[in-house]
Formats: sequence, C-alpha cells, structure tokens
Amino acid sequence: MSATAPPPTRPPQRGGGRDRALLLVAAMVALMWATEIVDAAGAHLDDDGIRPRDVDGLLGILFAPFLHGGFGHLFGNTIPFLVLGAVIALGGLVRVVAVTVIVGLVSGLGVWLLAPSNSVTIGASGIVFGYATYLLARGFYSRRGLHLGVGLLVLAVWGSTLLFGLVPTPGVSWQAHLFGAVGGVLAARVLDRRDRAEDGRRVALPT
Repeated sequence: MSATAPPPTRPPQRGGGRDRALLLVAAMVALMWATEIVDAAGAHLDDDGIRPRDVDGLLGILFAPFLHGGFGHLFGNTIPFLVLGAVIALGGLVRVVAVTVIVGLVSGLGVWLLAPSNSVTIGASGIVFGYATYLLARGFYSRRGLHLGVGLLVLAVWGSTLLFGLVPTPGVSWQAHLFGAVGGVLAARVLDRRDRAEDGRRVALPT
C-alpha cells in the first residue's frame, strides 16, 4: 500500500508580522512619551537610568531608553527612532526585536563600563545610533541592492549626526552612541548569518 507524504514544513517567510513589528516601534515611542509626562509631573524617573559600575545600576540598561532629560531631548530622539525603527520593522517582528535587544544590551553595557562615575545616563539615542548602523551594515553583509540603497540613504541623512555624536561633549553620552553603533553592526552580522542559514534550508527543501 502506498501513502502520500505530507508536504515538507517550510520555514516562515521573512517579513512576517510586519504590522506587529510596526506597532511595537510605535508602542516603544508611546511609552517614552508617557514616561516623560509622568516624570515631568514630579515622579523623578530619570534617577533610574544607567549608573556606571553600580550593580543596581545595571537595571538602568532596561529603563534608560525610555527616559529622557526633558521633552526637547525626547523629541530629538522620537523622529529618527520612528523612521529607522519602522524601516527595520518591515523585516518582521523577530528582526526588530532582535536588533533592539542586541543594540540595547551592547550600548547599555558600554555605558555601564565606561561612563564617568557618579553619572546617570538616559535616553534612546544609543538605540537610534544602533538602528542607523544596522541599516548601514546590513547592505555590506547582504550585498542586496535594496539594502545598500537604504544604507546610503541613512548615511546621507544621518551620517553627520553619527559622526558628531561620537565626539566627547559635556552632558552627552558618547559611550551610548559609540556602543549603540557597535551593537547595530553586531546585529547586522548576527541576523545576516541567520538569513543565510534560512536561505540554505529553503534551497535544501525538495520541490
């Protein structure tokens, strides 16, 4: 007796969950604004940022991107976070979560290790720098025309900001910017390897 085997299970297509990914980016920005409103009302939430080489200050790695030193600081991060985050979110929910987590951890740990003692670092600019360098490095690794084009556009629009953000300036965390940028390149490398592995599995599936 013969039987028909079920078709092979194919890996999920890239870009799955775009709507949820875009919603996540918007929700993160909404949380930043809600947190700043509460802080402006007198909650003193900014004290929960990253405190260098303080074990308790490690929790600030989770909180710092959602805390800002005023609405001007927050507004300056909102637009690039939304634009760059939305571009990454077009690659799907897993991608934007992975990039955000990798960048946030690398940026936060860099600040915790190297920022001046008795300082508190807050703000989403480390994530913004990581998003930008992820989009720049992604094309370098993938060699895809669309990715290279997006990277060149990011460089044209935010290239000078990336460079000036690495210059030590009083009151500005160049450590968050530098290590956020490192995290973006690392995320591009890690996810490129994942993409290539998925492509290999697709090719190996019988037709």
